[in-house]
Order: sequence, then C-alpha cells, then structure tokens
Amino acid sequence: MNIKDAFLKPRNPAQRRYEALRARYVDGMDCRAAAEAFGYSVGSFRNLCSAFRADPGWAFFQPPQRPKEAPPPGIAATRGRRNDRILALRRERRMSIHQIVDVLGAEGCPASPSTVAKVIREAGLARLPRRSAAVLADIVGPDVAPVADHRAFRIEDGAFRTRFGGLFVFVPMLAALDLDRLLDEAAMPGSAMIPAPAAWRALLALKLWGIGRPAQAMAEVFDPGLALFAGLNAMPKRSTLTEYSTRVDPRRLPVLMRTWNQAVRDQGLRPGASFDLDFHTIPCHGDQALIEKHYVSKRSRRQNGVLAFLARDAEARVFCYADTTVRKDRQNDAILDFVADWLEETGSLPGELVFDSRLTTRANLAEIDRQGIAFLTLRRRSKRIMAALRARPEADWRRIRLANIGRRYRTPRIIDETIRLPQYPGEIRQIAIAALGHDNPVLLVTNQMRARPADLVDRYARRMVIENQIAETIDFFHMDALSAAVPMRINTDLQLTLMASGLYRLLADRIGNGQRSARARTLFRSFIDATATVTVSEHAVRVRFARRAHNPMMVNAGFADAETVVPWLGGRALKLEFGP
Repeated sequence: MNIKDAFLKPRNPAQRRYEALRARYVDGMDCRAAAEAFGYSVGSFRNLCSAFRADPGWAFFQPPQRPKEAPPPGIAATRGRRNDRILALRRERRMSIHQIVDVLGAEGCPASPSTVAKVIREAGLARLPRRSAAVLADIVGPDVAPVADHRAFRIEDGAFRTRFGGLFVFVPMLAALDLDRLLDEAAMPGSAMIPAPAAWRALLALKLWGIGRPAQAMAEVFDPGLALFAGLNAMPKRSTLTEYSTRVDPRRLPVLMRTWNQAVRDQGLRPGASFDLDFHTIPCHGDQALIEKHYVSKRSRRQNGVLAFLARDAEARVFCYADTTVRKDRQNDAILDFVADWLEETGSLPGELVFDSRLTTRANLAEIDRQGIAFLTLRRRSKRIMAALRARPEADWRRIRLANIGRRYRTPRIIDETIRLPQYPGEIRQIAIAALGHDNPVLLVTNQMRARPADLVDRYARRMVIENQIAETIDFFHMDALSAAVPMRINTDLQLTLMASGLYRLLADRIGNGQRSARARTLFRSFIDATATVTVSEHAVRVRFARRAHNPMMVNAGFADAETVVPWLGGRALKLEFGP
C-alpha cells in the first residue's frame, strides 16, 4: 500500500472528513475538487463545510454519543443483586471468573465472563494469583466426608441401604480367621484413630470389591456399609490408606503371610504338595533410581518394574507365597528362598515344584534334587537341539494319550530318555514332546524318573493355570495398578492381593456346585456385587439381599443359617438373609 494513500484515500470516516476539510481550508482547493478527491458529492461537501464553520472544534470529528437510557427498575434491581452476588463470591470464596459464571448459571442468574470481569474491575478488586488445579477443585468440589476415627465409631439402631452388601459375606470368614490376632502377631502398625485391624479391613474391602487404587475409593466414602465393614465411623480417605501402607514394615509381612496361610488352612483350604512358581514384573512408571528393569511379558519388552516371585498351591488353587524384594543378582535363588520359607512355615519341604526354563539355574536344580524335592521344568530349545531331534528316526518317537480328554492335542508323540546337562551332576530325564500344537517340540526335564510321561505332560500343562491366575490378579485385584502417582507400597498391596484371593477361594469351596474353579471376577459378579439393606439392633446386624438368581446357591451353602458374633461390631451377631 502507498503511504500517501493513507492520507489521500482514507478509509476511516472521521479521517476522511478531516482530510477533505483540510484540503479545502488549508491547501485552498475549491469545493468541487475537494469533494471529488475524497468521494463526496458537491452538495454533501458544502453542507459538511457549513457545519464545520459553525462548530470548528475537535468534537466535530468524534463519533456521535448516544444518550444512555436508564434500565427499568426491575432490571436494575436484578442487576444489582447479581453484581452483589458476583462480588460476594469473589471476596468470600475467592472464585475465578469462570467459576462465578458456573455458580450464577446454576442459580438461575446467568452472566457472561465479560460481564463478571467488568463488575469485578469496576469494584476495584485485584486479580487472583495463579492457582493449581487441585486448589481450584477444592473451591467447588464434592462434599467432605467425616474423618475416619475409631473412637467416634458408634453402632446405632436403624436401617440403611448399601451398595457394598456383598462384602458382609466375607465377615464370618474374617471373624473365623481371627484377623485381629494375626495382625497383632505380625506387629502391624495402627493408631488410636485407625487401629491396624480397621485399616486392613478397609484396604481388604477395596481388594474384595475390585477397586484398583485408593483414589478410586473417594467416590464411595459416604457409603455406610463400607465403614461398618471396616469397623469405623467413616471410610478412610485415599491419603490415609496410602500413608498407612508406607508405615508397614516389609520385614513383618512374611510373618503375616505365614500366619494367614495357616489360618486359611485351618478353615478347610487344605494345602497340597505341588506348587507352580513364576515371576511377574509389576511395572513402575516413575524414575526411581533403585528400580531395576525387568521383562514385562504383556508388553514384550524390558522396563522399570518390581519383580515379584509368586507360588501357587496347585491343589488348593490359591497363591500361598509372594516376594517383592527380589533383585536381579538374587533372582535365580528365589526358588531356594521359597523352599526355606515353606520348610519354616509348615515343617516339611514342598513335594513338587513346577516352573519354566528361566526361573532358576541348573546348579539350583541340583540343590533342589539334593534336598529330595521333585521338579518339572522346561529346557531351552536351541537350534542345535532342534536339529538333532528332527534327525532322529521315526522309530524313536512313540505316542501317548493324555488323561484330559478335552484336549485338542491329546495324542502327542514323545521321546523319553535320560541325558546329562552341564552344571547338573548325574542324569536327568528329558521328554521331547511333538504334535502338541507347537511348531517345535517341547522339552520337559525332571528328576522324576519313574513317573508316567502322560502324567508329567498333563501336570506341566496345568502349570499354565498360574499364568491365568496372575492375569486374574491383574484384571480383578489390580496387581499392576501401581505407579509413581499412587505410592501404595507394593509389598503391602501384594499381601492384600494374596489375602483377597484366599478369601475368594474359601468362598468358592464353600459354595461348591461347579464354583470351585471359578475366577474371582465371576464369583464377584454372581455372589458379591449386590446391594443390601442393613438393619442394626441392640444384639444383631441383619443384612438382607434382594432377590437374585444365585441366592439359592448361597442358602444351600449355609450362609443363611449361621449367626456369627463379630467382635468389631460390638459383639453383635451377623445374620445374612437372602430374598426369595
């Protein structure tokens, strides 16, 4: 654009009047020439010149001001109340402009952000300092629940409905297990406000209901059923639950695990002699320097995480051992630590250990064999070994029939022989298995020289159940729901997972009728996820469930017949009632 055109061809109407009049009276142009130069008709320009001569001041070039009309009295009063409300919200509650807009809209007196800003500015109020999202959320947020305090726990007569009615199915089990005594023997920490039994019952409630993180309990803190289950006046908040887990001494958790396992066995969950062993990496998404990298199977990569060693009782179908203190330099010896711990807990060695090829070393296999423990594991398949197997004549292979008739590949071919392995003294039995649904043969190695090959193959196939059960603990008990943002101590969380898993197995065994092998999520959906009406009287607590399809199974299992005296409910008898 030519700079001269800004003066000779102005676009602003006020400037156009100014430049045209200046050309007429300063530069001496006649009316016709000035009118044509600035786009006026001759008559209009003459009228403009007449008006300017009558009032040649600067106000002539200003746009005309329209007189403001006073609003009607009703509108003025409404605006006054609205403005007073805006100023009150700003002064008393320190709300931001957009928060004030939301409040006014909810109160039926809407105002735009610009209107709110104008009222605040005209009142001379200063701008608010920049605040974090957490501070802003506390200004307009959910109602605040009472502080959890055992000293304020009062069981008053009355009735209420709870979404967590199914949790009371576990109350007789916890009373029979004498959880308070177990926690006392393990020296679990507590306080006058939240004793150790109340804290553990609150944490167990989250696990049993499949709530993954303490933060997710915040939406349910007003439910009286949760508080009654824990034996508190209110459910502890996420900060309290998280802080409690950090106070638990990791050295005391093995004591709790042993006493818990013994109590579960006393309730009828008899231990077996065969155990499935496996590692699981609990991913950690923080940057802690002490966290090592381990292989995460579901991501097929190595990443920061805590390595947990797990042992599952194959007959009782329950996790009986967990260790989250495994470091890389001691990873291969975790199996020996389990053997020593089981010997200390039960007074006898495990009868059989079943695990994959990467769990330990051949030197440790020799130590297990020296102690008289049977083992069954895999041998890693190298190219040389696979080539040698493919070169074997067809006559060396023979077929076996597996006992599980539901298997698709129930007649595999095997080569059963004894071999020698480096770092393993003596001979070891190797079973090469083909036609089992894999591209290459599977190599089983064991020190069980006289067992039938079909029994060994079937037994190792059942080891895969531990991987399914680990997947269940991730899916329902949220074993992997740990990160730097949720500082729930991992060893405490894993102990809670083992306890919740054991309670669900006790429930499944008591119900029977095909439920003994059901997963925790299935049991939860069918029997636990139920609302109930809780009626409290002087001597009893009655929990009545609505009509559900699986109620007859609960009645048949005897849940409706027994009355359990619950110590943390003031010695009242708990009675479960199931609607028809």
